[in-house]
Amino acid sequence: MKGPFAVLAALCVSIFVVGTAEYLAAGLLPQIGSDLGVSVAAAGQVVTAYALGSVIAGPLVAIATVRLPRKGLMLALMALFAAGSVVSALAPNFPMLLAGRVISSIGHATFFALALIVATGVARPGQTGSAIAAVASGLTVAGLLGVPLGSALGQGLDWRFPFAALAVLALACLALLAFVLPRVAPRPTSAAAELSVLAKRPVLVCIATTAVGFAGVGVVFTYVAPMLIQVSGFTPSMVSWLLLAYGAGSLLGNLVAGRLADRSVGATLRGVFACLTALLAVLPLAVVHKPTAAAAVLALGLLATATVAPLQSLILTRAGAAPTLAVTANVAAFMLAHAMGSVIGAGVVTAAGLRWTGLAGAVLSAAGLLLSYLAVPRRPAAAPPVERPAASVSGPGG
Repeated sequence: MKGPFAVLAALCVSIFVVGTAEYLAAGLLPQIGSDLGVSVAAAGQVVTAYALGSVIAGPLVAIATVRLPRKGLMLALMALFAAGSVVSALAPNFPMLLAGRVISSIGHATFFALALIVATGVARPGQTGSAIAAVASGLTVAGLLGVPLGSALGQGLDWRFPFAALAVLALACLALLAFVLPRVAPRPTSAAAELSVLAKRPVLVCIATTAVGFAGVGVVFTYVAPMLIQVSGFTPSMVSWLLLAYGAGSLLGNLVAGRLADRSVGATLRGVFACLTALLAVLPLAVVHKPTAAAAVLALGLLATATVAPLQSLILTRAGAAPTLAVTANVAAFMLAHAMGSVIGAGVVTAAGLRWTGLAGAVLSAAGLLLSYLAVPRRPAAAPPVERPAASVSGPGG
């Protein structure tokens, strides 16, 4: 077995590759539509297909593979992802491209969940949050570098090239994981045990906190670029730099939150949601001036992914000896939150305009804050009184 650093680094790189695939197609829709003869709106289904494939297939794959060795399962899921990327790169028509995207997405949530579980297994005592943040940072870097670079390659060469590159990178990750991952036997659990854990109230509250609270970010981020251009008055080139700074802030916020979660998961989670609620509430006022708009985007970057480490640490704690399905469901909840936020944001933009998405985001983040108090009460419930042996006291007639 390799050292913890090598394992965490390999997992981080693998999550970077898988995470890049999640949003890569969004920057290539005009090229895809033109080449395959569909509208840009129809081409957007390649993004939806991947998200829905991950959300639906994730829990099903987790249940079906609960008794399989973890290392072999992760290698198989990465191979499946590579195969889907090959199908996408070679797709002769739009239905085949959709099929390739669905194939790639099938193992997304389960692979991410297993990566987090393996990371906590090799982490040093007291550093679970940091290990989760280190692995999850691969997803942040995917948004910071992977997606923009993939879009640039697709626009400069051909939209198929980024998918082919993903397939090659996935095969490289497959070899790397085969070399560094420890052999982890499946936990002594069953599908019934995993389902029973998922049905527990603390686990469901954690997943609800993820889905509702993180949707607040999705409401704003989906429309942040047009908002900065049309409301704040930035040029498209300046928006690109601001989004790059947003991504860098997300990476930093994720890593810092991981360290803070090692000290107190509850305080970190509540602090992030409270700050996020306040920021989104003042966003409609901030975006009308360039300096405050830029500051708000940077602050949003720091807070956007800072919920990942504490929420995943919490779900692992609540899930106990059968965590795979619960963690997979929580990963799917993050993706569902992004999709849900996009839909809500679209409604706000249609009804009130780009400026006001922050208010809807603030409401969702505030709901996440309230749920976080249920997920991690500030004071643990009082322990039941310890039964003591009855005192030998003579009563009446004794």
